[in-house]
Amino acid sequence: MLTVTTANVNGIRAAARKGFVEWLSDTTADVVCLQEVRATDEQVPVEVRDVDGWHMIVAPAADKGRAGVAVLSRETPARVQVGFGSEEFDVSGRYLEVDLPGVTVASLYLPSGETGTPRQDQKERFMAEFAEYLVALRKRAEADNRHVVICGDWNIAHQEIDLKNWKANKKTAGFLPEEREWMTRVFDDIGYVDVARRLHPEGPGPYSWWSYRGRAFDNDAGWRIDYHIATPGLAEAAKTAVVERAATHDARWSDHAPVTVTYAV
Repeated sequence: MLTVTTANVNGIRAAARKGFVEWLSDTTADVVCLQEVRATDEQVPVEVRDVDGWHMIVAPAADKGRAGVAVLSRETPARVQVGFGSEEFDVSGRYLEVDLPGVTVASLYLPSGETGTPRQDQKERFMAEFAEYLVALRKRAEADNRHVVICGDWNIAHQEIDLKNWKANKKTAGFLPEEREWMTRVFDDIGYVDVARRLHPEGPGPYSWWSYRGRAFDNDAGWRIDYHIATPGLAEAAKTAVVERAATHDARWSDHAPVTVTYAV
């Protein structure tokens, strides 16, 4: 069995103070993918970076205090890759890939965008480049007889069942028609599988992000934007997919919840 967790920590230093350290000590995951680390390797709290039994790799953003992804694994990776060959985005702390026995695991933080602004243009450029890489990654994996799973904050709710207030968000970044169409292309044309949706086809949710504003968490007015997106063979091996939703608003260490999948590989 291989258990993989993805979690946007919304700043690893803040999360460590709020309960992430305790969560890490209790998890049974074999691999943990983190997004929005917002720290260099040296800035990651020692109680996260130097925990016995874990190997941690951090890919920070060139812009200090922004973005950043990381992977913690019980086993030392055989190969590490930062970025996906993009001149614009490889220093932005948005993609980190590691090879473990039989499987490539990646941590992704796709730009959030903002409708009608340069941030949305940036998101669209990222999506265009990343789609090309996903094609190449799958071909490479097939040639090497490996599975692939890209875990992380994809910042797109694919279907209406992936967010509570979908009618009010039709023109909001993260639920724009062109973003949703891009996700459909990842699944239908490029051939990856939305693991949690395969195991939980009906919805709504399960949501993985709730705004800190208002009573979004208490009312479960969330979005499902944190995914495990895998090659078909690995997706078929998925046995459980769970959103580790905190018991109360005060118990949260991020505005996202960890999404944990166990694969029989």
